[in-house]
Amino acid sequence: MAIIEIDEGSGFCFGVTTAIRKAEEELNKTGHLYCLGDIVHNTAEVDRLASRGLETITHEQLEQLHDVKVLLRAHGEPPGTYETARRNNIDIIDATCPVVLKLQQRIHASYHNDTQTDGKPAPQIVIYGKRGHAEVLGLVGQTEGNATVIENIDEIDKIDYSRDICLYSQTTKSVQEFSRIVEEIKQRVKPGVTFRSFDTICRSVANRIPQIREFAARHELILFVSGTKSSNGRILFAECCDANADSHLISSEADIDPSWLVGKERIGICGATSTPRWLMQRVSDAVQDLIHQTTN
Repeated sequence: MAIIEIDEGSGFCFGVTTAIRKAEEELNKTGHLYCLGDIVHNTAEVDRLASRGLETITHEQLEQLHDVKVLLRAHGEPPGTYETARRNNIDIIDATCPVVLKLQQRIHASYHNDTQTDGKPAPQIVIYGKRGHAEVLGLVGQTEGNATVIENIDEIDKIDYSRDICLYSQTTKSVQEFSRIVEEIKQRVKPGVTFRSFDTICRSVANRIPQIREFAARHELILFVSGTKSSNGRILFAECCDANADSHLISSEADIDPSWLVGKERIGICGATSTPRWLMQRVSDAVQDLIHQTTN
């Protein structure tokens, strides 16, 4: 009989857990709450909370709301969102992850406090992150939209190497890629230019990489459960594939191909920081049922 194991290290990170807890507390009291953007990049969890009364809205819809409560998810928001809330008398339930909030504050201080000295312009703020990602939009907002966003090492030509540089990172990016970017920028800065880099990657997320690689390597088959919108999911799934070629990305138990299970004695189920434990358990139950059907 096959052994099916759910990775103990997979599942919601602290920030997501806190956001969902705050949403559920309000829903238990009132039965309805607005959330600015998907509370987590997982459709199944969004649908579960929607069934309880969580209504996802856009920034455009926020502009039209007045005298209501709105949850801000763990990704964080730019200053403009708080200004809209004040203007429209919106009661904010702020679930911004503490790690993200600290990063926002550092970038805000760097942008507004580093002034021109010795005839040189203020340092440029560079953010290593996914363009358009909710967290990155919140970070860029701390600079009044003036930060330069680079998604990978191939985009570092966007940086002005004749100006001082302050480099930050989205909290869920790759530590290894960040290090590569830092080293490359060091080689390019012109004489007299000051380059400062700040490793602002969340270690509770980054540390999952070696752990999930070990988990993937000791199973014959890996089912990686993640929403398609999850940046963290893409990173962790790539690590699974590198450690175990027989890894498959699924959104739910409906995506399981029974042929994957044939002859497998050790099956591992894992997921992103946005993947709920209950969904991984449902995948495990489905795998057990499929194996039972083929052996009877």
